[in-house]
Amino acid sequence: MSNTFSPWQQRAYDQTVAALDAGRLGHGLLICGPAGLGKREVALALAGHVLGRGDEAAARRSQQLIAAGTHPDLQLVSFIPNKSGDKLRTEIVIEQVREISQKLALTPQYGAAQVVVVDPADAINRAACNALLKTLEEPAPGRYLWLISSDPARLPATIRSRCQRLEFKLPPRAEAMAWLLAQGHAEAAAAEGLDAARGHPGLAARWLRDDGLTLRKQVASDLEQVASGRLGAVELAQRWAADEHADLRLRHAADLALAQASSSGLTEPSRLHKLAAWFDAANRTRDLLRTTVRPDLAMVELLMAWSAANERQPKGNLR
Repeated sequence: MSNTFSPWQQRAYDQTVAALDAGRLGHGLLICGPAGLGKREVALALAGHVLGRGDEAAARRSQQLIAAGTHPDLQLVSFIPNKSGDKLRTEIVIEQVREISQKLALTPQYGAAQVVVVDPADAINRAACNALLKTLEEPAPGRYLWLISSDPARLPATIRSRCQRLEFKLPPRAEAMAWLLAQGHAEAAAAEGLDAARGHPGLAARWLRDDGLTLRKQVASDLEQVASGRLGAVELAQRWAADEHADLRLRHAADLALAQASSSGLTEPSRLHKLAAWFDAANRTRDLLRTTVRPDLAMVELLMAWSAANERQPKGNLR
């Protein structure tokens, strides 16, 4: 297990190890909760616990092999290159799920266990889900299939119902603040980051580290300019789509719209409805960015709707 676990990771790890050691953990496990809370790291630590059972030498060997990505009894399933090999697929496809079934049918090379970790499981397409269901319905002793998801509702109910659930939740604010301070962030910056991330310490830490809060302030300024007519939607969409931060910009934009709709000073029902609708549209546009749609085209209509949603917005309302 990692010595750098956060308190919420440690709780999840301890809870699951106790279930494993007591024989209360079945074949399928759905590890779910908001992205950025360290679910994958916990899954790998749990795999080390399962595959390292026996003696200290076996545990050390498993930890070394997992760290190197070469443990023969651990399979990590995620996005693979497309047919042309120039970028990664946006779905986990049926061929990958068939490989999972083949893997779990083999005799383990070390010990008596095998672990397959699928991340992100909510990217498994429909055909692959149908194939995965058969694997979940036919468990074998010592075989573990762990699905990591930040959006488990995207998985079919038939998959979810056949998995036990390990749920990550946002920690209490005091715990999140203490963790951010331990990462070396100043108290004022940590508080600002945590507020912007709506209590999510992992996101706050990433934004503090990677200038995400600066980007958030720029998004707020851009939206104000569009609302006032000083900046065109087409021009802004092209700028927002010009680098790898398009998804994060839309996330910040959706959060800012939600904050504006939740403002105690905003009481006009029609504007509340427009802002709520725009929040939903911004998140749908984020989903479109994962498809083959051109990012700037996906964002133009959204940004054009921003002015209509903010017809009476006073200058400087976003922050």
